[in-house]
Amino acid sequence: MTQTENQLAEQILDRALALAEADSWEAVQLRTIAAELDISLDQIRRVYPQKDDLVEAWFDRADRAILDQEAMAEFHALPERDRLQRIIMRWFQALAPHRRVTREMLRYKLEFGHIHLQVLGVMRISRTVQWFREAASREAQGLRRILDETVISGIYLISFARWLYDDSPNSQRTDKFLKQALGQSPGLIAGKQCPGWRAQQRSQTGGATETAVEPRGTQGG
Repeated sequence: MTQTENQLAEQILDRALALAEADSWEAVQLRTIAAELDISLDQIRRVYPQKDDLVEAWFDRADRAILDQEAMAEFHALPERDRLQRIIMRWFQALAPHRRVTREMLRYKLEFGHIHLQVLGVMRISRTVQWFREAASREAQGLRRILDETVISGIYLISFARWLYDDSPNSQRTDKFLKQALGQSPGLIAGKQCPGWRAQQRSQTGGATETAVEPRGTQGG
């Protein structure tokens, strides 16, 4: 997309979310968005060929939130489980302004007859978990990578289901559950710093040998 197309895509999504907050996701009509933005339906179609593409764009925003450079920088000195926990929680927090609408989006996907949307949903889970692993600097390969992805996917989905109905301040209940789930998963590696942190340390010390003690992960995360 060009910059103009990206701006239009964001405006359409923002308008759809606002309409859904005022009523429901099912009640959102693309023609209403077109009228309110003073654009044609064809302009919407070029950006979002179907309404469910707006749902994908909403989750894409959450993906972008965890890949922000400033957001990633703060994870460098943390053990792997802690990095993963913070990344997943940041993903949830990006969706928090429209939690109810997010529930409705998912409910619509799961309706009988929406098999094509459910297939896309499985692909979305895989894609998001891949970004979790990249942002957390997960280095496992081969069978270890497959196990890593499987474990992370399961924990993420269970945590997501809890988060959707979590009314505690800053989703503290979900955060606590996520920390415990990651800490109790033997398939996850703990205790490593990400390579970017070591590189940063070397640049700050002029290439001198690091003397600081690396933080260690614990079995409890």
